[in-house]
Amino acid sequence: MAVYKIFPEKSATLYSYYPTLNTGLDEILELSTFESIDGTNEVSRILIQFPSSEINDIITNKVNGASFDSYLKIYLANASSLPLTYTIESHPIASDWNVGTGRLANLPITTDGVSWGYTQESGSGVWFNPLAFPAGQTGSYQSGSNVGGGLWWTGSQYLATQSFSQATTKDIELKVTNTVDAWQSSSIANYGFIIKHSGSIEFTTASKFETKYFSDTTHTIYPPALEIRWDDFSYDAGTQSTMDSNLYYASLGNNKNTFQQDSVQRFDIKVRAKYPPRLFQTSSFGYALVNYALPTSSYWSIKDLDTEEIVVDYDTTYTKISCDQSGSYFNVYMNGLEPERYYKLLFKSILSNGETIVFDENYYFKVIR
Repeated sequence: MAVYKIFPEKSATLYSYYPTLNTGLDEILELSTFESIDGTNEVSRILIQFPSSEINDIITNKVNGASFDSYLKIYLANASSLPLTYTIESHPIASDWNVGTGRLANLPITTDGVSWGYTQESGSGVWFNPLAFPAGQTGSYQSGSNVGGGLWWTGSQYLATQSFSQATTKDIELKVTNTVDAWQSSSIANYGFIIKHSGSIEFTTASKFETKYFSDTTHTIYPPALEIRWDDFSYDAGTQSTMDSNLYYASLGNNKNTFQQDSVQRFDIKVRAKYPPRLFQTSSFGYALVNYALPTSSYWSIKDLDTEEIVVDYDTTYTKISCDQSGSYFNVYMNGLEPERYYKLLFKSILSNGETIVFDENYYFKVIR
């Protein structure tokens, strides 16, 4: 299994009420519907772009022909007045844009980059001609002075949606594999994603609410990420017996405790019997040192030690623990973890009888720059 996280090169929020406002340096991205002081219905949308060079390198040199999926993840900072249900959607952006140096709170407003009305700066680079959209592209806009709000590819293969209910987490996790495939094959250019509310919510009086997310300039541990996930699971236990009960313990055989941010670490798992039988033998290497293989339904997870939040969750496809003739193992790409923080490794195995065994043995490590 492998999960590789790519962090954004730029992001911004577009506000329909402020057609020339740039927010390229804001720590917050806002996806909201609101009523202006003039009584008009207004919205905000999110733009976010990831570096093509890094995407191409991961898919070409690390995924290396394996089947993969891509997920856009953005973490909630604050929300208010949420409806019981709502849906957001993302599309690949169809026009280049300049991130700018503005913030929502700047007075006077900064207009040197992308905004609702312009791709570059105030008066430069309109998003589209509303009378003649390019083939396969569209945008939506208000009449009068509010023309704008982005230009995106319309193909259903590029559309990614996520629905929320009262009980679901409000973090964004959109499956965008088709769009990343299209970028990789040069079918369309990579100008990033636009994220917006569904058409049934935008510019209506039915619901006014706000959701705010951490941007790439956040000073927290929650920057957005594009996750490339692929299955590198391999299982060949050789002559090793497989753990078949809860009477075993698992340990990390090669945890150096500190890892560089750009490193890839193979963690080896040593599985021993808790209560080996008594045997009379002359060798110093007895039954107690016999290594067992974890069953094929075994998975790993990473937790942030300070916040207790799950950074990489158990996944039946992408966090499966592999095995070769030296034992069970898995690989971790450290680039997806925030540096100068401590993390905890967890394992779990599902036995043939359906019993789930969780190994929580306080295995910690730190990622450094």
